[in-house]
Amino acid sequence: MRRLIALLLLVLFLAAGAGGAFWYAREQWTAPGPLAEPVQMVVPRGGTAAIAEALAERGIIAQPLPFLAATWLTRAEGPLRAAEFQFPARASLRDVLHVLRDARPVQRRLTIPEGLTVQQITRLLEAAEGLVGDIPAFAEGEVLPETYAYQWGDNRAAVVRRAKQVMDQALAEIWAARAQNLPFETPREALILASIVERETGQREERALVAGVFINRLRRGMMLQSDPTAAYAAADGGVLDRPLTRADLDADHPFNTYRIRGLPPAPIASPGRAALRAVVQPEATDYIYFVADGTGGHAFGRTLAEHNRNVARWREIERSRANPR
Repeated sequence: MRRLIALLLLVLFLAAGAGGAFWYAREQWTAPGPLAEPVQMVVPRGGTAAIAEALAERGIIAQPLPFLAATWLTRAEGPLRAAEFQFPARASLRDVLHVLRDARPVQRRLTIPEGLTVQQITRLLEAAEGLVGDIPAFAEGEVLPETYAYQWGDNRAAVVRRAKQVMDQALAEIWAARAQNLPFETPREALILASIVERETGQREERALVAGVFINRLRRGMMLQSDPTAAYAAADGGVLDRPLTRADLDADHPFNTYRIRGLPPAPIASPGRAALRAVVQPEATDYIYFVADGTGGHAFGRTLAEHNRNVARWREIERSRANPR
């Protein structure tokens, strides 16, 4: 009888211990964690122990040991992933493991604005946080200005390949919808002219009109006389950090449309979709001249006399800005 009583007491003790352990484990599993505010973190490679240490250092979990135990007990739910994740404030162990197993990694974004050169786009890629690897060579106008999503650890070469594919697709679609009787015959020529239009005006509503002026000039065999092409030539493919000079306009260079007729041999920047559409569906106009008007837009002219008056007004604006009263 004494042995039976002792055995029953042992069973009750073990049951109570197991119940207490279960209660403690459940509390650890669902209790709010120490993280005061949401945080993004790059979860490292190297196994569960390395992840636990990193989470504890960032204050996402209180201690590595309960996290390791919870990970082992729930191992059937899947492996932990190394990526950049967003962890919510006061995340419990259950929440943290859900993020590591099931949440979508943080989507970073790289925006390539319209009208940038290869040199400028390369600097953007180099500075993009989280991208790795070398940047492959790419040609002027070969990538489409757009916002590209990526994840921490993605390769720069992959982003460039994607941007090139998107440009190829956009150019093909836009070229297929072109107007008839354009004074150029290939998508490549449209890309070149679009890069000039992109650099000439930042006004969305002006693009098709500026394109119409250049289309008129090409049809008449006139020089395009585009300042951005002269600046591109003077900067040797870069961005000119000074005003254009008469010497720049007179320079013998294949990109200087003050010295050559027709289009330059290649784009001078990466045009966006709007500029591409503008050159294949230009606005019908009889303007053949334009000059800045001081408001960010341009004044357009049909004759040289009208253009000269517009230029004179622009020069007066420049003088008044240089010598304010």
